[in-house]
This record gives sequence, structure tokens and C-alpha cells, in this order.
Amino acid sequence: MEEKLKFYKEKGNCIKCHLCPHNCFLSEGKYGVCKLRTVKNNIPIVTNYGEITSANVDPIEKKPLYHFKPGMDILSVGTFGCNMSCSFCQNHEISQNKSSSEFIDIDKLINLIINIPNNEGIAFTYNEPFMWYEYVYDVAKKIKEYDKSISIILVTNGFVNKEPLEKILPFIDAMNIDLKGFTQKYYNEICGAKIEPVLETIKIASKYTHVEITTLMVRDENDSLEEIVGIAKFLSSIDKNIPLHLSRYFPNYKMKNQPTLVENIMNAKKEAKKYLNYVYVGNVAGVDNNTYCPNCGYNLVTRDIYTTNAHIKGDKCTNCKEYINIIF
Repeated sequence: MEEKLKFYKEKGNCIKCHLCPHNCFLSEGKYGVCKLRTVKNNIPIVTNYGEITSANVDPIEKKPLYHFKPGMDILSVGTFGCNMSCSFCQNHEISQNKSSSEFIDIDKLINLIINIPNNEGIAFTYNEPFMWYEYVYDVAKKIKEYDKSISIILVTNGFVNKEPLEKILPFIDAMNIDLKGFTQKYYNEICGAKIEPVLETIKIASKYTHVEITTLMVRDENDSLEEIVGIAKFLSSIDKNIPLHLSRYFPNYKMKNQPTLVENIMNAKKEAKKYLNYVYVGNVAGVDNNTYCPNCGYNLVTRDIYTTNAHIKGDKCTNCKEYINIIF
């Protein structure tokens, strides 16, 4: 399906897209970096409106979100396209290519959401949801008009301009934002993007909604202690209660580096916890990913893969009453 772009300006004989920091110039039949936005019959359009390539019911912890509605499931949907070109992309079949898809109108999507048992709402994930902006915005707005208690989640690379971000945030309940690394060199060479807009997205989103951060530690690329400490210090300067997920890399797509050493990830977690209250490890079997009170050490949430048991109600530690950044 095609839909007119929400963020653009006419520039001479071209259209300048203002959705993401690439700020692509579009012309008749010519696409932007995302391969989704173009001009057709002099109208700036996006070509993936309502087109779903992937849909699953996942544990919310899989997003990963550890401090938002623990133990609940979430309908997770994605389309095709992305505004980054990460060499290690786990979903490159849909992010870097136009995959087969099915159009799902908004009313049908809402009906799916409300009829799934133990379902908290909807997560836009798998590919980059901001490249699905027109549809995601329309869905989010209509869902909140229908029932404000239905949760809307974005799992995103955060590479989006300020205006569209702030326009959609009032409808968003939680975000997991990928902070790919902490250098411009890494973003430029590995991801085909810039780091500064992502840092700004984290700062802005943290004022509006629940935010958790994921960093995939790629061996010999961004897995140094110095880089992870830089990330932890940056997040701590915003809020030391922002959960950070350090995920182990395995060879994928164009990236052939060996898997990240578990020892490096565990050392990174130890150092990051000097600045942040909640640091978790992903893609490593047998690690302790429970949530503990940063004040007294009480076990608040127990996790075994995706089985979750909460020993807390509300946002206060059961033992010492310390504030805990967690939403039930």
C-alpha cells in the first residue's frame, strides 16, 4: 500500500524527506536511503503502509524490555526497510530487502491485539519502525483513542529527526533503543549512519516514556571496556535507572568476526554497573538476569530465559521501599 509522506518539504524539482537525519532528496521514481520513500505522480509517498512481513506473539522480555510489564506477552509486528545498513543485521532479509508482505488494516490489527490472551499491546519491531512511520503513527493514535491502556512499544535504532519523534511520543508507552556503539567511526563504517541523532533520541524519549537501551557488543569493533563505560556514563547522565542490555554478537549477514567473548561481556557489565543501576546480558546462556534492588540487593524479579516471576508490586522495593524504575 502507498501513503503520502507526513514529513517533507518541496525543494525545487525535488522533495526533501524530513523523517530521518539522512534528509534524502526524492524525485519521481527515485528512492531515499530506506528504499521506501519516493515520488509517484508528483506525490511524495511511502510504499510499505500497512504491509506486514512478520507477526508473532513474544514475551515482552524478548524485545528486550525487563522493566516494563514483566511477564506479559506482546503482539510483535514488522514490515520491510531500514535507514541503516548494519553489517551484522539479524533481520537483513526484511530490513535490507523488500520481502513478501500482507496488508493489515488498523481495525483488524486492533482486533488481533485485544483477542490475544495475556497480551499487553503491540510492539513495532523486527525492521526499523520509524521507516513505517505513517502506519505506526495512525495505528498508535487510533489504539489510544480506542483504549489508552493498550501498550504501544517501539524497538528502534533511534535514527529519526526531532519533529516526527516528538509527534509520536505521546502515544508510545515504552521504547527499546539500539545504541549500536559509542563512536562516529563505528556508526559510519558499520551502520551507515551518525551517532549524534541517536543520542538525541535517547535524551528526548527518556522525558516522555519508558526507555531501555540495547548495545550489541561486536567482537573487535565496539566491545572494549572504554566504549561500554562511555555508553554507561552517557546514560547515567540522563538517568542512572535506565536499563542497559549488553548483547553478545554472533556472525551474521556481512559481519564475519568471531562471537564476542563472554568474559568481555561480563567484564563490561561489571564496569557499566558502576554508573547504572540495571545492566543485563543478552545472548549468553546461564547468566543472572534477575532484577535486584540497587539499594538493598533484594531480588525483585526472577528471570529464567523468558519465564518471569515478579516479587514486587508497584515501583517500590518490597524490602526497603527504594524507588525502582519498573512499570507493571
